[in-house]
Amino acid sequence: MRQFLLFLLFAGQLPAAAPATLFGKVMCGYQGWFATPTDGSNLGWVHYGFNKPGQCHIDLWPDVSELDADERFDTPLKLADGTTAQVYSSAHPKTVHRHFEWMHEHGIDGVFLQRFGTVLKDKRFRAHHDTVLQHIRDSAKAAGRTWCVMYDLSGMKSGELESVIMQDWKRLRTELRILDDPTYQRHAGKPVVAVWGIGFNDGRDYTLDESHALLRFLHDNPEFGKLTVMAGVPWQWRTLDGDAVRDPKLHEVLKSADIISPWAVGRYGSPADAKRRISAVHEADAKWCREHGQDYLPVVFPGFSWRNLSKMRGVDAPLNAIPRLGGGFLWSQAHQRIAGGSSMLYVAMFDELDEGTAIFKTTSEVPIGVEGFVSEPELKSDHYLWLTGMIGKALRREIPLTPQAPIRH
Repeated sequence: MRQFLLFLLFAGQLPAAAPATLFGKVMCGYQGWFATPTDGSNLGWVHYGFNKPGQCHIDLWPDVSELDADERFDTPLKLADGTTAQVYSSAHPKTVHRHFEWMHEHGIDGVFLQRFGTVLKDKRFRAHHDTVLQHIRDSAKAAGRTWCVMYDLSGMKSGELESVIMQDWKRLRTELRILDDPTYQRHAGKPVVAVWGIGFNDGRDYTLDESHALLRFLHDNPEFGKLTVMAGVPWQWRTLDGDAVRDPKLHEVLKSADIISPWAVGRYGSPADAKRRISAVHEADAKWCREHGQDYLPVVFPGFSWRNLSKMRGVDAPLNAIPRLGGGFLWSQAHQRIAGGSSMLYVAMFDELDEGTAIFKTTSEVPIGVEGFVSEPELKSDHYLWLTGMIGKALRREIPLTPQAPIRH
């Protein structure tokens, strides 16, 4: 079946946004975590950080120029002309729908909707997650895009993978009935669910045994499983060093997954560095996956910056730590992966402003009074949406794969 789908894909007979397979798709991570004091969520400022004068913790500023008045929310900050700087809320259905319209316009296939385990423990924040999830469902259907759930285990405590994650998935299946959606992403004949955060060596409280139990539940449980399970793992998952735990049990755990997706953000910082590091792991990673009957989903990202967020935490991190280079950095990774035989890609992220990895529309008209924001005034605000769409075309062999990024005319 895998070879048949690949044949159809590269023969041009399988629509890119069809939810039946991840082959030929460029999917984005979608955080959906932004909230404001007046958006009806009753959460205040979430992931913007406007809690003290002159303070915020995003390094990219969203372009809200296309948003209607009811989608724009005033912040405590001012633009250079004295007008109030505005942002958006993920709780607003029109804005999420607009994001999916942008995906449709630029040929981006869909999203892995992030669902953070730590906030699911608070009913107020879980309600916000549920609201955004419903917006995603409606928007994907309207825009002809696909979506699926990705659980982020960061910050979870021992015992919570069962009491929080498994129980939440049961609720999504039985109460919200998400798998009834015709746009819910499938792969290898089954719905896709992703679990991010397995095998990292950063002092996580949950164990490999607990991670294994979660993967087996999603993969094998006769009522709530029978899914295609993606595992988000450390960059050095295969060699068990660097950012990965030094425990061979990790490989046994990962045999319960169907797709392996190593985390790349921050693992290299320039096109030359990306080429060197990707070349060092790609072939061997993909070979390991093939030998174990699994697919390989590489992660690419446009750049990185968390100056404002780190400053709030008392850490002096540089602005624009990994420069975007007008898209050259993102394209260099995609080129390397596609040339190495990748049949699917994950772009981190669609809407991540905190760490400066967003590909959606941002602006160079940024507030004053905050130390700084990453901006590229020479580019159109939708440049990274366009470039991500071009990566999809290169992946599907609709345009030639060139070492340098295509030029937009």
